[in-house]
Amino acid sequence: MKKLIADFKTFVMRGNLVELAIGFTVGATFATVAKSLVNDIIMPPIGLLIGQTDFSDAFWVLRAGEGAAPPYASLEAATSAGATTLNYGVFLTNVFTLLIIAAAMFMIIRVVNNMSEKLEDEFGGDEAEAKPDAPTTKKCAYCRQVVPIKASRCHHCTSFLGTEGGPLRPDVRITPGEEG
Repeated sequence: MKKLIADFKTFVMRGNLVELAIGFTVGATFATVAKSLVNDIIMPPIGLLIGQTDFSDAFWVLRAGEGAAPPYASLEAATSAGATTLNYGVFLTNVFTLLIIAAAMFMIIRVVNNMSEKLEDEFGGDEAEAKPDAPTTKKCAYCRQVVPIKASRCHHCTSFLGTEGGPLRPDVRITPGEEG
């Protein structure tokens, strides 16, 4: 029993599960905000354009209810009368919510991917991901020794290197003994 509890604790405290829980919580909160944006900001003007104050009340009666005869003032009135309805207003509201959430997630993923590419360009990525014909080394412009392609300083003569293997003007702020 103790082993089972220890295994469960390890499973729960694993990083991926905690990140998933945080992501789910943030996602649920974001969905609430997006739903409010659609229901409270976007749909009221659309409802005014089509002549209804509440767009989510837009529906077609497929079959009249037994409790009251049509027309029904609202979707709630039609439902309570037992009418069969096609609720296109609720459906379109949910579609708009989905589109807003998808657009926001696209923008977030795009920003993360751009940051990831910039970090990989700056600090280097996995050498296995490099193109097979791409060079992995370059020669120092000062001592002509071979150094890794992403090196910014030669490990033989300590000269500053450019990103293309050529010399780079030394950064005075980190060069000892020089004043800027």
